Amino acid sequence: MSNCPRLRLQRIEKSIRQQGYQHIAGIDEAGRGPLAGPVVASACVLPEGNRLSGVNDSKQLSVSQRLALFEEIISLADVDIGIGVVDALLIDQINILQATFQSMLIAISRLKCTPDFILVDGLHLPSTSIPGEALVEGDCRCQSIAAASIIAKVTRDRIMDDYDLLWPAYGFSQHKGYGTVKHLEALAIHGASPIHRMTFSPLKDSKL
Repeated sequence: MSNCPRLRLQRIEKSIRQQGYQHIAGIDEAGRGPLAGPVVASACVLPEGNRLSGVNDSKQLSVSQRLALFEEIISLADVDIGIGVVDALLIDQINILQATFQSMLIAISRLKCTPDFILVDGLHLPSTSIPGEALVEGDCRCQSIAAASIIAKVTRDRIMDDYDLLWPAYGFSQHKGYGTVKHLEALAIHGASPIHRMTFSPLKDSKL
């Protein structure tokens, strides 16, 4: 995936503003695929006309780039950010897709001002009365979604770093809950922790 020029990243939001919408929230999540930990969504409304240098899909950024942009985004005057966290227990109860939608709705509810339009990375919108659009690869097409992806990723990484202090045997600070070789080896030795997703393979197929 290529880098995202700043002007191109603002085209979608500019077009929506021309339709009369003003408070446009970009929404993205982090943590759909890991074997452990929560799914975290962020809703981000950026000041109109703001141009973030270097903003991109969080997965395309280095750790240092993400952290620098995270600090830049949260320091912006008039930025509005909401964060939603859904834990592994609820993920197992309602499935990861519904948990992702739930985290997005929580993030929207925690904005200071209810948005009048939402832009969501992916194929589908969460169930809400707010008008919106789902954008495939939206985190590389829309500045507010890209900003939300950075907020969600950094927030989730910090949660997993905290979990690493509680359950150091699993190495959560290194792999953030993804199914790396070291993570699977730790699971074979120690079994599952309280934050593991028991409906995810290979956990659901094992006796951990």
